[in-house]
Amino acid sequence: MYRLFSALIFGVLVSPTFAPTEALAKPETAVFAGGCFWCVESDFDKVKGVTSTTSGYAGGTMKNPTYRNHEGNQEAVKVEFDNEVVSYADLVARFLRSTDVVDAGGQFCDRGDAYISAIFTMSDEQQKTAEAAKAEAEKALGQKIVTPIKPFTTFGDAEDYHQNYYLGQNRVLTRFGWIKQADAYEKYREGCGRDERVKELWGKAAYTLGR
Repeated sequence: MYRLFSALIFGVLVSPTFAPTEALAKPETAVFAGGCFWCVESDFDKVKGVTSTTSGYAGGTMKNPTYRNHEGNQEAVKVEFDNEVVSYADLVARFLRSTDVVDAGGQFCDRGDAYISAIFTMSDEQQKTAEAAKAEAEKALGQKIVTPIKPFTTFGDAEDYHQNYYLGQNRVLTRFGWIKQADAYEKYREGCGRDERVKELWGKAAYTLGR
């Protein structure tokens, strides 16, 4: 009581020291390239423990890549997550089972370097975890997985209109007509055969969010 009284008299009150709480911890980050970033973002947004997703461009050296000019980069998604809820190993396993891991030329109907799948690791620990998850998935699949695991270099956010594209309510002109963005996304995903191919490849282990 005397200490508290003295502190108040002199205008100084020292707050008690608390141990850092998990609520103050920074979320972990994972970066995946799996073809169209709209689809990868949509998939990971539905994973419990994922706190945010951002579509963008990864793997290259170009400053300020854009949708029209991102040479050397892959369309990718930055995933922030709470590892108390979902582990990095689980995210890698889900990613591998939601992509065509035997296709080295792109993903589904999107072809070329910009759409090649990849796992970009943020640390040595992530590298080891991703390699173990890949080896496990390869054994389960019974085929060689060509998806590379690479150290993270750069990530540039995609334009605003690409973020959460699958939820957009603005109308856009597409080959399907003048329709809502979210509807255009669903028709694109279906037309591209993404989920059908994943189910064909992975069978019951496919991660397609119940599609």
